[in-house]
Amino acid sequence: MPLPTASCRVRPPFPPGPRSPGDVYGALDLGTNNCRLLIAQRKGTGFRVVDSFSRITRLGEGLYASGALGEGAMERTLSALEVCAERLQRHDVRAARCVATAACRAATNVETFLERVRERTGLSLEVIPPDEEARLALAGCAPLLRADTPFTLVFDIGGGSTELTLAEVTPSAHGPRLGGIRAMESLPLGVVTMAEAVGGGHLSQRLHADIVAHVRARLVAFDRAHSMREHVFGGALSMLGTSGTVTTAGAVALNLPRYDRARIDGLTLSVADVRAVGRRLLAMTPADRIAHPCIGRDRADLVLAGCAILEAILSLWPVPDLRVADRGIREGLLLDLMHAADTAVPSMRPREISHVLA
Repeated sequence: MPLPTASCRVRPPFPPGPRSPGDVYGALDLGTNNCRLLIAQRKGTGFRVVDSFSRITRLGEGLYASGALGEGAMERTLSALEVCAERLQRHDVRAARCVATAACRAATNVETFLERVRERTGLSLEVIPPDEEARLALAGCAPLLRADTPFTLVFDIGGGSTELTLAEVTPSAHGPRLGGIRAMESLPLGVVTMAEAVGGGHLSQRLHADIVAHVRARLVAFDRAHSMREHVFGGALSMLGTSGTVTTAGAVALNLPRYDRARIDGLTLSVADVRAVGRRLLAMTPADRIAHPCIGRDRADLVLAGCAILEAILSLWPVPDLRVADRGIREGLLLDLMHAADTAVPSMRPREISHVLA
């Protein structure tokens, strides 16, 4: 199915030249499970976060079985997007890019949903292909790349898909530098799709093992095509994970009394500790997971599917440790927007615009 496109009305472009330090930019990432917004102001070569918003909307709920976005899921998501549109207006955002990923790529009724979004919020969602999703996640995570191995596997376990990016990393006087992208792969295996595929709810040991085996089997082609295990056993590969699954695993491993991004973003954990967290969560009752301060009710029934996908990745490619990123697509979007502004891409009002092309 061809990806939907969205038109936008724009003001005349600003003249070339650097933008004002006060310029504010917005990035919205609508996934299968979450709606996330980040609003930031330029700061040097990076940015300072002005506002953020995250809500679990489960847009992809029931999509695995029906092929379409459900009415309840769309209404929950529209409510969250109204909040995002209001915040973009409130902060007088210069330019924003709003993207949607796996659920919208797969849904047969996506055009109807996109039109409802435009009518209710004024936002035009851009449904991006998997390679663009992976590119943005890598751009957002690039500051956390390590220079101690020539290759890094960056993976993003989402609600409806899992993106894999094999990046070359070279050392420089200013720290690790992205040397290039060797390979990208998107698998239609995410925490929502996997949980629904096995009936949802609490996973038994058997169902957990079934998911691990299924995901491993789907990873084999990527492994062989890019000599992944040779890189692993030659000490040439490190891993960087970005997703709710990975950040939750980090918080549980540290026994945090509540989630703390400052403690998680950039954290390095031994793979043995990460896999121990998976076993610990699997042994919990649903009530125990709901009560956990770093999981809660919204994630309690999906975290096990995420841990099964993570276990498949770590068991196939047994690196010694894993770096955790609490950043990704939104940060990549912001950096793209700021770069585009410096090359005189048109500026746009929040109610009139959702994206600029990178």
